[in-house]
Amino acid sequence: MAKKVVATLKKEDAQDKALTRIVKAVRSPKTGAYCFKEAIVPQAKAKEALKDLK
Repeated sequence: MAKKVVATLKKEDAQDKALTRIVKAVRSPKTGAYCFKEAIVPQAKAKEALKDLK
């Protein structure tokens, strides 16, 4: 029975710790070259974080 309990707990933990890496290309106002902004956020807040990256 212990194996079933451990397997169940792993599934629940995986949903809580799901992260997304966001990489956005942003043009530099000084040089005109592109630089990249990165963020690692929970999947639930990915859309909000994408708007906040400038």
